Amino acid sequence: MINTSRRSEAIEMMDDFEMEGEILRDALDKIAKINQLLGGNKVTLQGVKKLIKTKSKTPIRVLDVGCGNGDMLRTLADFAAKQGLAMELLGIDANPYTVQHAEKLSGNYKNIHYRTADIFEEMNKESTYDIILCTLTLHHFTDQEILFLLGAFSKLSRMGIVINDLHRSSVAYYLFKALCFVFGLNDMSREDGLISILKGFKKRELQTFSKQLYFKHDRIQWKWAFRYQWIIQTYEH
Repeated sequence: MINTSRRSEAIEMMDDFEMEGEILRDALDKIAKINQLLGGNKVTLQGVKKLIKTKSKTPIRVLDVGCGNGDMLRTLADFAAKQGLAMELLGIDANPYTVQHAEKLSGNYKNIHYRTADIFEEMNKESTYDIILCTLTLHHFTDQEILFLLGAFSKLSRMGIVINDLHRSSVAYYLFKALCFVFGLNDMSREDGLISILKGFKKRELQTFSKQLYFKHDRIQWKWAFRYQWIIQTYEH
């Protein structure tokens, strides 16, 4: 069995922010499709619903960190339209090609915008948001980087933060191998996906982050398929 006792420090091919082309585009779209089919988008959407207590008179500003092909923001925009909620949605990603692809797929959404940005530089800006999303992105960072980012997120979000990321598990690892055949994933998607699982989290690790950052109102729950939903409320009751 694969060893999942500690987070992997391996680098994913997708972490090369100069990568572009058909292989990357296929990987982004396949990841989004799998996330949809396995209910991953619902995990983030549920978190957003819990943070939104009442209909706001002003647009709810949402930042999606590591937005990929923008699938999560489009899901959120569709939800807002059905609920009569006004939302301003911004996705940031470090790869300019990824951002261009997300823009093309989101052409019909007037309230979604994208920007190529280094997340660490972005966190030093004065911009504030109502909700910050981090879907399948947090595992790309080291523990120290995670502490810095979560600390910054908590200061820049008025309502809260929704983390949706992978549960590091040998069962998840081998199930993903099977999924690779079912969905016909390319080599990059397969290798990066397996590394992602090994860079994922155990619940106790997320709880340790929470304690170190003195979060008072947060909840970590295991969700299908092998991921954690971490809702961090930044406003007081």
